[in-house]
Amino acid sequence: MKGLVFDIKEMAIFDGPGIRTTVFLKGCPLECSWCHNPEGISPNPILMVSSLSCIHCGACERACPHPSQCISCGTCVSGCPLNLRKIAGTYYQGDELATILLKDRAILESNGGGVTFSGGEPLMQPSFVLEVIHNLKGLHCAIETSGYAPLDIFKSVIDAVDYVIMDIKMIDPQLHRKYCKQDNALILQNLEYLKISGKPFVIRIPVIPNVNDNHENYIKTALLLKDTPTLEKVELLPYQKTAGAKYKMIHTSYNPGFDETIAPFFDTGLFKKMGIRCEVL
Repeated sequence: MKGLVFDIKEMAIFDGPGIRTTVFLKGCPLECSWCHNPEGISPNPILMVSSLSCIHCGACERACPHPSQCISCGTCVSGCPLNLRKIAGTYYQGDELATILLKDRAILESNGGGVTFSGGEPLMQPSFVLEVIHNLKGLHCAIETSGYAPLDIFKSVIDAVDYVIMDIKMIDPQLHRKYCKQDNALILQNLEYLKISGKPFVIRIPVIPNVNDNHENYIKTALLLKDTPTLEKVELLPYQKTAGAKYKMIHTSYNPGFDETIAPFFDTGLFKKMGIRCEVL
């Protein structure tokens, strides 16, 4: 089984228990307007260019075998004298990736950690994720997911991991479609399975100013989560104003559709009143 990965981050401390290695898989069915990993949305390898430092020497153009249309072949990457180019997306066989991840097994386990599958959306490549998990031979595995996947796929992966971090961006379906380009019915359906799955989990809310940072959204989210024994906590993630930095690197404009200058509103107390641990990351 072959999968497409756009990054592997070692020594991660915010992607599940302990110290972890996080694998970022390509492809995402959502297009959240605040996405800070836009190179992970496409299910194919793409070229990234740090054009601000470019000296316009022409080396990349001379190296390119497809000057009329970029096909992300990567030939120009080695031609750049300043190393300003890279391909976001590397194919791995499942056992090959597992071998790479297992080299740090002793460090990860001694620090209460393991491997986390993130993205993009890892549920876009479920068979690959399941094969890698199988080859990790009992190493603690977590998944960071938007929850947007058919229920059978969601169940198969959730049942195979030890820990789940799931985004609940907003409850209102119309707002979800406006800002994420998809309805949230699948996500809420999968949340109900997660709540009865027996797996320990965390809910993350990316807090976007004047989009989902209001009492109504917080209350509706808390009501969905209350009285769930396996829910460890809710994490409120402040909007990152640097989110748009990568878009120019993939020749895309960043148009978030909301006022980035406004400070987001947080209300951890509302969750705590319902018996839910809540913190701002």
